[in-house]
Amino acid sequence: MSGVKVGAVDLFCGIGGLSYGLRRSGIEIVAGIDADASCRYAYEINNDAQFIHENVVNVSGFKIKQMLQNYDVSVLVGCAPCQPFSSHRKDKKNRDKHKDWHLLYQFGRIIEESKPHIVSMENVPTLAKESVFDDFVATLLKEEYEVFHTIVNAADYGVPQRRKRLILLAVKNRLFQNKLSLIGASHQGNYVTVRDTIANLPLIEAGCSSPVDRLHVSSVLSELNLRRIRASKQGGSWQDWPETLVLSCHRAKTGKSYPSVYGRMSWDDVAPTITTQFTRYGTGRFGHPEQDRAISLREGALLQSFPSDYQFVPLGDKIILGNIARHIGNAVPPRLGEIIGKSIMATVGGLKE
Repeated sequence: MSGVKVGAVDLFCGIGGLSYGLRRSGIEIVAGIDADASCRYAYEINNDAQFIHENVVNVSGFKIKQMLQNYDVSVLVGCAPCQPFSSHRKDKKNRDKHKDWHLLYQFGRIIEESKPHIVSMENVPTLAKESVFDDFVATLLKEEYEVFHTIVNAADYGVPQRRKRLILLAVKNRLFQNKLSLIGASHQGNYVTVRDTIANLPLIEAGCSSPVDRLHVSSVLSELNLRRIRASKQGGSWQDWPETLVLSCHRAKTGKSYPSVYGRMSWDDVAPTITTQFTRYGTGRFGHPEQDRAISLREGALLQSFPSDYQFVPLGDKIILGNIARHIGNAVPPRLGEIIGKSIMATVGGLKE
């Protein structure tokens, strides 16, 4: 059905990776909501939408319903903080004690109050094993939504990294003729590689930045870590080093379960999952394939599928690696957001007259 106006509000919006992707699919973004005020600049300037600095606990679903009342189709999306559910979390037995555990219940409450036509949620795959996810789905079913969820690898959809994610889509029953599901994978067996994504960037050294792109900046490496990365191979890790460079914790039996730390990426493979610590050489396979440094902020953003003109800080503001890396690593890859948006728009195309 042509001419349908689709509007969305993005909960836990961060710097707007999901919103940006939804916009590219034809969905109008009304607002993004997040408790982190430092995300405001990047969100608003790249998404042409209002950033609302608010903890989701204090967000009224009735207010969101009012914000979306002038659209033919209302959409509520969000990626609640994944830290409580992450497979990297050390304290796996006490996940429900994490301060962010309850936020998915708040998402459910807002759905009950705002009653959007379509809901989408993205998170880590391990969430699907938790009771809080079962409760979230139960809320949707109680509110008469048809619910679809699946686990995907973002690389299958053109994101140049190995990033598995749980994606949920829900639609009000009997509203659309077209069944809601995620559109088919576009890049299975034909992945966008690290080489495709960052090979053309200027060479920089550890601790330095490019004179033509201040976001192309890498963290400082100690002399010891410089020796270590020089001893590393593409796709390799600390296991390639001579014994004199290996950390004592890795020599222990438990250390052998961390084969990817202090690793280099491979040119002709996808990147590993880009985390909030991707600028730190020792926290994963975040070494540049050839240059003796961790990947830069720009490289991390591109591997997250942010476009090269995405703005992260105002011109003239100081570049703080940890802050921007956190913003980039926490984001939904815009390319994955676009896939979610296209899936929504394919369903909207079957809006009943």
